[in-house]
Amino acid sequence: MKAEFIEALEEIEKEKGICKEIIFDALEAALISGYKKNFGSSQNVEVKIDKLSGEVRVYAKKNIVPTVEDELLEISLDDAKEIDANYNIDDIVNVEITPKNFGRIAAQTAKQVVMQKIKEAEREIVFDEFTNRENEIITGLVQRVSKNNVFVNLGKTEGILAPSEQIQGEVYNQGDRIKAYILEVKKTTKGPQILLSRTHPGLVKRLFELEVPEIQEGIVDIYSIAREAGSRTKIAVYSNDENVDPVGACVGFKGARVKAIVDELKGEKIDIINWSKDMGEFLSNSLSPAKVIKVDVDEKGKSALVVVPDYQLSLAIGKEGQNARLAAKLTGWKIDIKSESQIDN
Repeated sequence: MKAEFIEALEEIEKEKGICKEIIFDALEAALISGYKKNFGSSQNVEVKIDKLSGEVRVYAKKNIVPTVEDELLEISLDDAKEIDANYNIDDIVNVEITPKNFGRIAAQTAKQVVMQKIKEAEREIVFDEFTNRENEIITGLVQRVSKNNVFVNLGKTEGILAPSEQIQGEVYNQGDRIKAYILEVKKTTKGPQILLSRTHPGLVKRLFELEVPEIQEGIVDIYSIAREAGSRTKIAVYSNDENVDPVGACVGFKGARVKAIVDELKGEKIDIINWSKDMGEFLSNSLSPAKVIKVDVDEKGKSALVVVPDYQLSLAIGKEGQNARLAAKLTGWKIDIKSESQIDN
């Protein structure tokens, strides 16, 4: 290794942000392993790199003893004093033992270490970038499907859409462009692992933020979302401006805004309802599209008895109880639904 190597390290430091000292430390450790592998591992050695010239020297660390029993680890006082007259018993002497062809080993090792450090630095950059994007939405291309896991090309890295995070019945083909929610970013030995989701309620929230300018501007806010991915979502919204209808803003002209979200979610039904401070009104709205006659609220128990017309009972409960279940998730309340005739009896 020559001065060109030092210049190359300075260039890497500028471009990749990898401190030269980190590379030198890693390189010296790797060269010790390289020396032991090629020239015997029983010696206690130290490698020093001249940080100006790039010259590499190998030293055997030997303990000064009265009687030498192991020449690889020990040196006599007389021999030590030939190196430096100030040495005494029990001191450690560095004896240069650089092999003639060690430069070639050093050059190969340096290349491996530098490549490894560049790879680690790039992984760290990717990790930092995606950690800051947790809970955000991202667009990627389906790269491959393996063991039901969908691998999505995100540009600098790939994300994993696990089976539990996939919308039931959705088919993912290579080259498909999909939007996904960044669920979690993990650090692993193989680099950052980006866990994606298509089922998380946060995906719906981010899609509305993308499609509805009034949400981006803070005029309309999302209060809560309840979702059964692939089937149905309820979203409660409210307006900070009395002149803006929050539901109308989310639906868009001729339903264009909500249609774009439904299309992205492959036909998932979306109910957009008005949030209200009045719990009775909010509970009534949450059971949309069913019409509610009366709501009896138990604030303490966070439960409510909701009365609907007889012909609306099955609509209020929904198929397999879905409408009632989502309304309870959306409001955070326990909801008991009864028909008029059930109450009268």
